[in-house]
Amino acid sequence: MKQQTIIKPPTSFPEQHQGMQPGSQKEMSPKPITEDPCYKGSGKLDGLTAIVSGGDSGIGQAVAIAFAKEGADIVVPFYSEKPDADDTVSMIKTTGRRCVLVKCDLKMEDSAEQVVNTAMKDFGHVDILVNNIAVQYPQNSIKDITAQQLTNTFATNVFSCFYMTKAVLPYLKCGASIINTTSVTAYKGAPTLIDYSATKGAIVSFTRSMALSLASEGIRVNAVAPGPVWTPLIVSSFSRQEVGKFGKDVPLGRAAQPVELAPAYVYLASKDSSYVSGQVFHINGGVITES
Repeated sequence: MKQQTIIKPPTSFPEQHQGMQPGSQKEMSPKPITEDPCYKGSGKLDGLTAIVSGGDSGIGQAVAIAFAKEGADIVVPFYSEKPDADDTVSMIKTTGRRCVLVKCDLKMEDSAEQVVNTAMKDFGHVDILVNNIAVQYPQNSIKDITAQQLTNTFATNVFSCFYMTKAVLPYLKCGASIINTTSVTAYKGAPTLIDYSATKGAIVSFTRSMALSLASEGIRVNAVAPGPVWTPLIVSSFSRQEVGKFGKDVPLGRAAQPVELAPAYVYLASKDSSYVSGQVFHINGGVITES
């Protein structure tokens, strides 16, 4: 029997910081692990089309690759990191599936319509939507959170979910799946991420409400709540010192790699979860939360 290569996630990271969000995956050390070379798809998503926002890097890239291995074609809206987005395209091409990039700003409603129109033009249908983009700007006090920061954080993290869901809804059919990325901070809070945590709580409520709204149409809506995950968001928002100890405070003692979250999205996107809706899957390294 051929022995599989075991992915060994790092337990610590060198201190580093990037000045601008969303950050560059190519410049991270080490680079996030977004693909498991031993993952063999079994056709769970054959012939489907998935829109994965933020699929240029991190969790989104890992999800896009796993979906492609399961037989889906992918549309990736991305904000600015073209080299990372090009990597996603290259990795998906090796699976034999297609990937289309859409450079846009999902804080704007017309960008969501642009993404969906591209998906329909290139693939003729949309079956899965993954709302996955986010920003975070740590502040020591609510007194330091400006109106501009608050607006930008909510527009990126929450409004984009509304806009993408609204734009794609006319094209979704019975059996379609919407998956939103929330966060452990929605449940346990974070003293320096007050506005970010609030957006993630909003996404939980949005997920539950949309699941109820769309149940009669056979469209399922769920969410994934990650704990610490090694992505460009981390090195572009936290200080060098915070990056150096990132993920150490969870029971498993380390941050996740994006590839470790992708199977949950595959499950929620496929018929395997046909009786699952309105739920939040917690993938957080052992943190106990109350749903």
